[in-house]
Amino acid sequence: MNDWHSWAAVVVFVGAYALIISEKIHRVAVALGGAGLMLAIRATDDKSAFYSVHSGIDWNVIFLLMGMMMIVGVLKKTGMFEYLAIWSVKRARAKPFRVMTMLVVITAVASALLDNVTTVLLIAPVTLLVCERLALPAAPFLIAEVFASNIGGTATLVGDPPNIIIASRSGLTFNDFLVHLAPISAILVVVLVLLCRVLFRKTFVYDDDRAAEIMALEEREAIRDPRLLAQGLVVLALVVAGFVLHPVLHYEPSVVALLGAGLLIAVSSAETGDVLKEVEWPTLAFFAGLFIMIGGLIETGVIGEISKQLADAIGDNELGGSMTLLSASAVLSGIVDNIPYVATMAPITSDLVQNMGGGSDHVMWWALALGADLGGNATAIGASANVVVLGIAERNRQPISFWQFTKYGLVVTVVTVAIALGYVWLRYFALA
Repeated sequence: MNDWHSWAAVVVFVGAYALIISEKIHRVAVALGGAGLMLAIRATDDKSAFYSVHSGIDWNVIFLLMGMMMIVGVLKKTGMFEYLAIWSVKRARAKPFRVMTMLVVITAVASALLDNVTTVLLIAPVTLLVCERLALPAAPFLIAEVFASNIGGTATLVGDPPNIIIASRSGLTFNDFLVHLAPISAILVVVLVLLCRVLFRKTFVYDDDRAAEIMALEEREAIRDPRLLAQGLVVLALVVAGFVLHPVLHYEPSVVALLGAGLLIAVSSAETGDVLKEVEWPTLAFFAGLFIMIGGLIETGVIGEISKQLADAIGDNELGGSMTLLSASAVLSGIVDNIPYVATMAPITSDLVQNMGGGSDHVMWWALALGADLGGNATAIGASANVVVLGIAERNRQPISFWQFTKYGLVVTVVTVAIALGYVWLRYFALA
């Protein structure tokens, strides 16, 4: 940390973080601007930024997200998600709490299979329609769905962007995430439903006339292209199977997702240009800029120095280290977006794991994932899904303020993180 490049890289990175938190400048512009500055001050160079496995853009993350966005973009055209929303409301007999429970469960499951940002993009507009028909405030339903998306996304490698980064850095497979994180994720979804009953109790006002009106809707009419839906579901099933069979097939999730997207476009009537329009290119650009900024910190030795200091502090105390990492990750992910946080912490966690001789059942990685994913619920800017839903709500004249979200988010985060700490202690230490 004696070289001026190191301090310059820290200044650029901290400045970019501050601007991302303030939201005064769009975070994509901040990330790309920060990446440009890192290259300009020679904290990193083009070879490191674009080709280095350790300090460059993680192309596996970029192309996994792109492939899944393309698949979901095709499914969006079929009306599948509208069908699911109407179906869930009718099965809940239009009772507000039952409706919220169904939407929370659907969101959590979809977030685990796809990714939480894409899921809320599809579910939120339908939720606004349902709430309008039932004359209910949309904010509690949208906030509950954000919580569900972050908790459900915790369960799998593809569910939440931080998990993708962790998998890329650690070498953990889709099955590893499923075995270690899906059980606690399922428990926390149940806990979330119970919390929603208490937190949003004033929202659940039943209106007989409105209920009868929505019960008259025919969900099958929402399906606009049955043939495309069948093709999309078959390809999605193949992609998920490819993720699960990674230990056998040895195809990276990014390759599986791209193959699935290519196959779906090839066999279906979907236009390539239309599918590519559904890709969230700003999100991918944000990731690219972020990876270059992190790479600047790695290349200048900043990350290595932080890793050394943290490793010295924790030593070989795996229990204390995992509890500290989980708790600190939850706090910090609530303050800043959990994607840049995990991108920063992944190389540090890798050093901690090596310092502990590999650790038991990769517990440090699970601590990082649980802390970052669950901590993302704490504030309105804690996770990408939060920001997306707040934007949708504002555009539909149902604005959710920062503090309206955060007063519920803090409660949910404290409860779920406390349960996660107990889960980590019980599974990896008490019963190990």
